[in-house]
Amino acid sequence: MKKKTPPMRICVGCGELRNKKEMLRIVASPDGVISIDRTGKAAGRGAYIEPKEECFETAYKMKRLERSLKRQVSQDIYEDLRKQLTNE
Repeated sequence: MKKKTPPMRICVGCGELRNKKEMLRIVASPDGVISIDRTGKAAGRGAYIEPKEECFETAYKMKRLERSLKRQVSQDIYEDLRKQLTNE
């Protein structure tokens, strides 16, 4: 039998291709709420980021989360995401 390859995703911070299970999914739900999806199954548009401070800073400075989620991301959401990423 052919061995399955694990699903890979690109980090919005550093642009590296990584295993999906090593990354965090940030999801913009259909009703507009942006949050971290720990299950990886929440409905909505998602973006993946490595749980590293430097990846988050790059994504924040270059507005890569906004580009990936195709919506405006408020400063409050960035602060919540930073707290959750640093507490990992």
